[in-house]
Parts: sequence; C-alpha cells; structure tokens
Amino acid sequence: MGRLTGGDPSLLRRINSAVVLHALRAATVSPDGPEPGDGTDPGPAAGAITDPLTGPLTDLTADRAPGCATLTDLTRVTGLSRPTVEGVVEGLAAEGLVVEMPAEEGGVRRQGRPARRFRFRAEAGHLLGIEIGAHRVAALLSDLDGRPLGSAVREVSEKASADERLERIRTAVADLLRRAGVARYSLRAVGVGSPGVVEADGTVHLCTALPGWTGLRLGERLRRSFRCPVLVENDANTAAVAEHWKGAAVGSDDVVFVLAGLSPGAGSLIGGRLHRGFGGAAGEIGALHLLGREATPEEVLSTTGEPLNPLDEDQVARVLALADAGDTHARAAVDRFVRRLVHDVAALVLALDPEVVVVGGWATGLDGVLGPLRDELARYCLRPPQVAQSLLGEAAVVTGALRLALDHVEKELFAVESTVTARRPAR
Repeated sequence: MGRLTGGDPSLLRRINSAVVLHALRAATVSPDGPEPGDGTDPGPAAGAITDPLTGPLTDLTADRAPGCATLTDLTRVTGLSRPTVEGVVEGLAAEGLVVEMPAEEGGVRRQGRPARRFRFRAEAGHLLGIEIGAHRVAALLSDLDGRPLGSAVREVSEKASADERLERIRTAVADLLRRAGVARYSLRAVGVGSPGVVEADGTVHLCTALPGWTGLRLGERLRRSFRCPVLVENDANTAAVAEHWKGAAVGSDDVVFVLAGLSPGAGSLIGGRLHRGFGGAAGEIGALHLLGREATPEEVLSTTGEPLNPLDEDQVARVLALADAGDTHARAAVDRFVRRLVHDVAALVLALDPEVVVVGGWATGLDGVLGPLRDELARYCLRPPQVAQSLLGEAAVVTGALRLALDHVEKELFAVESTVTARRPAR
C-alpha cells in the first residue's frame, strides 16, 4: 500500500506537474531579477536584503512577453504533449500557482486567436527564514521565488531564558508579517538557524551558547506558531548554505564555512549537499581542544588567566581594543586565538578537502586572520583550498535559513531529485 510504481498515474501526474511548473517558474524570472508584482510589495524594510534572489533560467525565450510562457513554449521545453501541458496548467491554475495573463493590447494583431500566456504566481505563498543568536534574533520574508519582501531584527540578552528568546522571535515575526501585509497562513515553510547540535526533528541535542537550549524541542515549540513545516538547522550549516547560494562560495560544491568566534563552528557541503553527520554534530571544531590538554577557547583570548565569557561581547571587544592599541598581553592573546582557529580549520580541511573555505563570524574583523589561515593551510594541506571572507556577513545565517524553506518548497513543487538541504530518510 502506498508504494509508487512506474505505471502509477499519481506519480506521472506529479512528475508532469513538477516539470511544467519548474519551466514556467524559470520563465517568470528574468535575467535582471523577478518581474515586478502587482504593486502590493511594501519594499525592503530597514535592514532588509535587497539583492534579487533568482534561480537558473531555461530557454523559454521565443515569442513571449517577459515573465510569461505560452502553451507552445512549455510544450517545446518540457517535451510533453500539448494536451498534457494544457491539462497540467489548468490544474496548477486551480491550485492558485499559475495565472493566465490577459492578451496584450496595442501590439500588432496576428490572424487567429492570440496565444494564451501564463506565469508562475510567486505571490501565491511566502517563505520565512529565522536566525536565533546569543544577542539577536532575525527574520527574513520572501515570496516563492526567494525574493526578499522585508526583514526584522530584534536584540535579545545573552542571559535570556528559552521562553524569553522564543517570545522575542514570535514578536519579530508578527511585526514583519504585519508590515509586509502578509497573512500568516500564506507561509509555505519556515527555516530556522540555531546554535548547537540539532537533531532531525529540530531538537537541540547540545548547546553551550544559549541558556536552556540543550534538550529544547525547538522545532516542536516553533511549529505551534505556524501552520506549515518548520525546518531547524545548525547556524553554521545554514550560513554554509547561504554562501553557496549567493555568497562567496557560489559555483563551488565542496565548501567549508567557518563561523569564527571564541568557540568556532563550521558547516560544510560535500558534492553539493549539506553534510550534517550521523547525529548532526559534524563541524563542531570548537571541541577540538578536548583531544589534548590545551587551553579552552575561553582561556585562549584571556589576558588575566581567568576564562572569558564567550557570550560577553564587551569583554571580548576590550581584549581586541587593547591589542590594537599595542598592549603586549592582549596582542599575545589575539595571536593565540588566531593560531587556534587556524589549526581547527586545518583539521577540517584535511578531512574534507574542500574547494573553498569561507570565514564568517565576528573574528573575520580581526587583522591577520585570513592571511595566516591561507599560509597555514598551504603548509598543512596536500591541496590548499581557496580562502574567502563571507560576502553576506551578519545576514549569512538568516539567508541560509530562508534557503532551507525555499528548498523545502522547491522539493515539494518542482523537484524530482533531492535538494541541497534535504535530509536523508531516518534509518
């Protein structure tokens, strides 16, 4: 029961629908970005990402208005028969995913009835990306093409309880939806980037960065606020996805992203797929000091012998300011930190052999991080990777979270094969 076979008509309909919708959606995205909407777009809010997020195009270019495709176009590109394409398009229109465009006026009329033109309705649903951090939460809203419609950022105390942090997220999302004029029920998927080791069901197995986060059923708690799938991922993993999507790693399928801080983490893509490891703990390079008797990350940057609080940004900033001013002890502490970071990254590079290493997080602002990293990787590694600074900066995690949601919808609507961020079935 429920097993799909080659002759299953429901499978055939799904494949035909995915092929036609994918082709139509690609036609709707122009090389310069998505076509303008119906005038209801409120425009980017303060702090919003304004670059258009577009996907690859197909060859739907013959005799059609920008952003639209005729039945003839779709028949040619998909290889399906015209009656099949027409039936699929009518079904998609009934679902609200496709709309027929009115006949063009003022142009030269050809003999016979004008060709029917259709476009993908990116406004038929919305996606949400959420970033959860020690000092802030952020949300990014988009349409079904991944085109940003607005964003919200809220500060939060590093000492906030889990309930307080979740409430901060809810108020930020509610404000964003209100300002964008988007109903909550129109959300098709929500992606979330969170610190910690995250299990497949969204439970945080271990997190030292946030109070009350270890053991938190984060996915379950957030699903109470939404009527759509909620996908929770480690923050470094989401940042890796973001840099691969529209950052410093575009075009590279073997990528390591380093979220550099006192206790660094890393996310990686292997062969174009997000690599989580068996239990979601891949890339936890901040624990490498446990293999020996070296100082903890909190001790490495200390100038007094007392461990720093990794969540106390002011404390860290004071050490960095003293180092910039030439303080001997602070300069030595920063040098220790850079050496530790370099060694941690080198261990991961030796294991994975990525094409590119992208460095993000607050440590990228330190003088002399990328240079020593390149030099040491060249020294230790058989094939040194490219080393690049994050192009997305603070927006990397929330952008990757939005990509999680977009991947889910693309798999649901368009994909026959798995997407970059799809989880493998539980064993």
